Amino acid sequence: MRRSRQILCGLFTVSVLVAVPSTSTSAAPVESDVTGTKATATIRYTEHGIPHIIADGFTGLGYGYGYAVAKDNICVLANSYTTVRAQRSRFFGPGGSGDVTVSSATTNLASDLYFQQVNNSGVVWSLVSQAAPRGPQREVRDMVAGYVEGYNRYLRDVGGAAGIGDPTCRGGEWVTPITETDVWHMLHAMATYAGTGSMVDGIVNARPGTATGGLAANAETAARFRAGLDERFGENSPGSNGIAVGAAGAAHDNSILLGNPHFIWQGVNRFWQAHLTVPGKLNAAGAGLLGTPFLSIGFNDKIAWTHTWAAPVTFGLYELRLAPDDPTSYLVDGKKERMRRTSVSVPVKQPDGRLAVVTRTLYATRYGPVTSNAASMDLPWTGTSAYAVRDANATNMRLMNTSFGLATAQDTAGVVDALSRTQGLPIFNTLAVDRSGNALYADIQVVPHVTDALAQRCATPLGQYLFHVAGLALLNGADSTCAWGADSDSVEPGLLGPSRMQRLVRRDYVTNSNQSPWLSNPHAPITGYQRILGDVYTERTPRTRESLLSVEEGLAEGGFTAASMRQMLFTNRSRVAELAAADTARMCAEFPGGLAPSTGGPVDVTGACAALASWDHTYSLDSRGSLLFERFVMKLVPSAPVPASLPWRVPFDPQAPLTTPNTLDTGRADVQRAFGDAVAELRAAGIPLDARLGDHQTVTRGNQRIPLPGGSWQMGILNVVHPVWHPQAGNVEVATGSTYIQVVAFDGSGCPNVTTLLASSQSADPTSPYHADQTAMFSNGQWVQSRFCEESDLAAPASRVVRLTK
Repeated sequence: MRRSRQILCGLFTVSVLVAVPSTSTSAAPVESDVTGTKATATIRYTEHGIPHIIADGFTGLGYGYGYAVAKDNICVLANSYTTVRAQRSRFFGPGGSGDVTVSSATTNLASDLYFQQVNNSGVVWSLVSQAAPRGPQREVRDMVAGYVEGYNRYLRDVGGAAGIGDPTCRGGEWVTPITETDVWHMLHAMATYAGTGSMVDGIVNARPGTATGGLAANAETAARFRAGLDERFGENSPGSNGIAVGAAGAAHDNSILLGNPHFIWQGVNRFWQAHLTVPGKLNAAGAGLLGTPFLSIGFNDKIAWTHTWAAPVTFGLYELRLAPDDPTSYLVDGKKERMRRTSVSVPVKQPDGRLAVVTRTLYATRYGPVTSNAASMDLPWTGTSAYAVRDANATNMRLMNTSFGLATAQDTAGVVDALSRTQGLPIFNTLAVDRSGNALYADIQVVPHVTDALAQRCATPLGQYLFHVAGLALLNGADSTCAWGADSDSVEPGLLGPSRMQRLVRRDYVTNSNQSPWLSNPHAPITGYQRILGDVYTERTPRTRESLLSVEEGLAEGGFTAASMRQMLFTNRSRVAELAAADTARMCAEFPGGLAPSTGGPVDVTGACAALASWDHTYSLDSRGSLLFERFVMKLVPSAPVPASLPWRVPFDPQAPLTTPNTLDTGRADVQRAFGDAVAELRAAGIPLDARLGDHQTVTRGNQRIPLPGGSWQMGILNVVHPVWHPQAGNVEVATGSTYIQVVAFDGSGCPNVTTLLASSQSADPTSPYHADQTAMFSNGQWVQSRFCEESDLAAPASRVVRLTK
């Protein structure tokens, strides 16, 4: 198969042509800018602009990848490279909102100060210079080098920023060639996104001795921390579903995988599809986040894998006991240590267009930077105490090592080996299946080495609460023995070793929907792990319950096929609706005179009752009553801690975790008021109470208004579409939600049966034909048949070929 692809590449006539879609596979047009005699990479495009990139080596593969991804998303990439270069204020001014897909910075200035400090420290290149596994392996280095050449080649070919077709950045002076330094800094930013990257404002704004009062060491404060973590990293943030079905759970196939990440639809964390081949060394397809020049999720001819956002908190806090005479010094074992002061300067565009320099002093300790905020909680720097953050991913330059290991694995044992050997996943679980019929769940990633014993001995009084309720370590910084520990099998000190982490191989199934390992399979609960890895015997979210119950139903009906797996996702069933919609309709019908209480006074809800009573409890485009129910639930749990949710009459029972809690407490005043508020909200927006979902849940792409199925995480739905609500128009944009979806089935044949769907589409460029095509397919519940195998690749009805030469 690989040999035939090589022969094919040699048969194309080298010429300069304008690429146009072709329905003839024998006349695929060729684009080339010939400056030599040897093709460095060949890109064959199939339907929906999906590139199949083949090269003799990994530098060439990166070259093709960089060229193709820049062609589709140059503006998004250039914007985020401007971020990690700490140049947002230079070009866009100090205000703005930063680049939320790279960090939590709320302004361009905060973003620049943070990233300039990282750049000045030299930490990134010190990590890159290390040998694998702690540093990038040879194939990864070659990919990055080629990626930079390919990206710059595309920019050069279109004539620089002035020639870019995307009006978003056409002519932008910040759109320039990139360097390997830019790419490594981007990878480091993505690794630390859930750690120091989540508290940028707190780090750059920390000031000595300016706060008064401390944090109360009680359960209420811990609950507020937990709520902040959930807001930043819980269901409102990027998440995912993963379902891996083995031979005992499949009707006909050996195994089936559903990968359903709920990631960002905009920015550098957007997914992009590709098929990558280096004959004899790599042949894998899937999708990568724009910031990583490789596949993040995908499959080869032996295995398929996906990731879900994991439960562990990958950073920890230290409470510092300050020296009595100096608020910028702290005590460790009774000895005084001065904080490291770093003066950071960045150029800032002024209102008149001139540049001025802003300088700020940042503070750091042996543990990490001082921060005045974490998990949306203020951390006061008083005259006696302050807080430092240690990020377990601060020294992680191994993510692409892990991705490469997964893409070349041959079975689930190889997946576990790749995860353990590289330990580069910054915050993700892994689910995988192999051709032999095994289904794997593994939480092998970067996790602080904070055991239960260390937390018990070293956690501060508040830290004792925090560790219990959130798995967040807040330790005593005045005691050197409270440093994170080490395991002999960890890639570096300070991390839990892979042998301490959870994995489960089954022949029926495993799942994960962003909660702890406990109920990956309810027939084989996982227990006995350290608290920092997650909780046990606790309430599961409605989405976790929907996933597990849907799989159990599929098994009871004779096992899954690839078709039934796809159908299950697009059924758009709401677990919360199954549990509470009927009671809500009855509550509506019982309001005296048809008037419900609301914040603004009594509201006529008579039209709402019939809508809910006849609703099918799904979030399909034609469903009526779904939008009203969603707004009602959002009033009750707009940002409540996960998994705490609706007020149920029947509480959670760890002996019945899939069926409890249940029964909405409709007698509560806050429940009744929330319903009235939801009715009032829809009326104020001019939306009928029985409105069709597809009429009021849309995204706009170019001049298209595309209706979207799916619902918010609060609904307990697998096909998550976390919308942006507009009070006059309804749900008009997507913050996070289903993005790159894949269903991969292995049977007795040599080619996996693969269907995919990139809900956000390949290109962020509104002038591209691939800006909204798959979004429209997502709207209609359609799938893309993969062109992974050579025969199907050659049979693609619309293709063009780009041969890149140096």
